[in-house]
Amino acid sequence: MSLFEHKEFDNHEEVVFCHDKATGLKAIIAVHDTTMGPSLGGTRMWNYASSEDALTDVLRLSRGMTYKSALAGLPLGGGKAVIIGDAKKDKSEALFKAYGRFVDSLGGTYITAEDVNIRTSDIEIVATQTRYVAGTEGKAGDPSPHTALGTYLGLKAAAKHALGSEDLKGIRIAVQGLGAVGYDFAEYCAKDGAELFVCDVNQESVDRAVTKLGATAVSIEDIYDVECDVYAPCALGATVNDDTLKRIKAKIIAGSANNQLATPAHDKIVKDMGILYAPDYVINAGGVIHVCSEAASFSMEETAARVRNIYNTLDKIFTRATEENRPTGEIADEMAREILAAKAAERSL
Repeated sequence: MSLFEHKEFDNHEEVVFCHDKATGLKAIIAVHDTTMGPSLGGTRMWNYASSEDALTDVLRLSRGMTYKSALAGLPLGGGKAVIIGDAKKDKSEALFKAYGRFVDSLGGTYITAEDVNIRTSDIEIVATQTRYVAGTEGKAGDPSPHTALGTYLGLKAAAKHALGSEDLKGIRIAVQGLGAVGYDFAEYCAKDGAELFVCDVNQESVDRAVTKLGATAVSIEDIYDVECDVYAPCALGATVNDDTLKRIKAKIIAGSANNQLATPAHDKIVKDMGILYAPDYVINAGGVIHVCSEAASFSMEETAARVRNIYNTLDKIFTRATEENRPTGEIADEMAREILAAKAAERSL
């Protein structure tokens, strides 16, 4: 299959396949759109079943970053990168240096940061080879806290529309994934009096949530069957699919994971089921806003204000979706494209 005929290709400006024989590096960098500015998006490391799966992921993720930055009002375009490999076995200083040289070869078109299985320490190594990085220690640092805060505020906006109140007290929330973002998000909800049901591949994380947050542990497989008000996917994507939707009983889907819907078609399917979906790239934008504070020299006050505005952005999306009787994801995409079109027209002048 040609890249240009790939189902997730969306007029991407650049797709770079990176290979370094000496270190075993296999990576793909996708630059979707730079209308608003240089593309920024994290690098994730995952042991994909195939290079085709990796390409699909990076194309979807980079498009999401374009829309995420546009709706967050950031002077950035959308890009993303994936490194194919087992993060527990394949990481090395040499591999990240080789990757950094590929990032540098793009001349600033793409700015990278951390994502799934990539830590600040890994990005520090990348930064020895290129200045086109963000989220480094001593500067913006770990974006997870702001991602969690934005997700929590986004859930409150969803609760206002779907449940009649943004008060989370007594709300039953099924949290799938208790990583750095998922746990902080769960903690915010617990402090508001929500009743939590949690799962994670790491049993220590589950035990911590049970002990400190009063959560109820659920198996990874059973999380979809929980009688709840909110399903919060905070791990990897595509957990909202034909199989799980037969089991999910929530009135709201709102979490920090990227690419939560298995396909774009599930946006309408979820709506038709009477479930309010908080578009993933809108609700989890706190991370890129945080990283942008370094790349665009925002003050911490301005950064915090932009994160809090996630509530207002989702409020507008939900209101418009209701008024026009359309899926929320479709509305979010349309709003992002409107912003991009206005910027493109401005630049043409």
